[in-house]
Amino acid sequence: MICIVGNRPVLQIGRHQVTGYDTSWLREAIQRGAEAAEREDFPFIDDLLAGILHYLEHKCPLRVLTIEELHSRVRRMLERIGCEAIARTLPLLAPPVTLSLARAAREAGNGFELAFFNKIHDEIEDLKMHGVEELNFTGTRDCVKLLRGVNRWTVPCERLHEEIITFLKTHGHSTLPNPREIRLSLVKS
Repeated sequence: MICIVGNRPVLQIGRHQVTGYDTSWLREAIQRGAEAAEREDFPFIDDLLAGILHYLEHKCPLRVLTIEELHSRVRRMLERIGCEAIARTLPLLAPPVTLSLARAAREAGNGFELAFFNKIHDEIEDLKMHGVEELNFTGTRDCVKLLRGVNRWTVPCERLHEEIITFLKTHGHSTLPNPREIRLSLVKS
């Protein structure tokens, strides 16, 4: 059973589902759309956001809503209130997503570091295409132990750990046509 926090639908972002999200990222998307449409003075961002939240919490019949469908609905709301320019420039932006490095290491297999790095690279690129600008990574130490096939932390573990951290920190540059920086947050575990 899916637990819907605040009675909002789960957001489908690529192959990931996000629950319990705040809405600061949605406010940011509307603000960026207004700025791109040269409407920095758009005074209705908070009112529009309140309407979107009301829809999500009380009117949305879906349990799972793709990020693209949510943005499509926001665009339609903007068009209905006469803000077609902002609707056209509204960027696709998603809430922060948390990725488990330990899960990625298990999927890559014991000792398959190259497969692990390729998997993480592909995940990051896919999430960028779905509007994610902030990624949180968990399980770095467990990930290293899985990849090394050890139970205890060793000096080679420390080197691999640093390599993973460096990879994640430098991976914020996109290879997409419209590159975006990704804010990475590393949660120790």
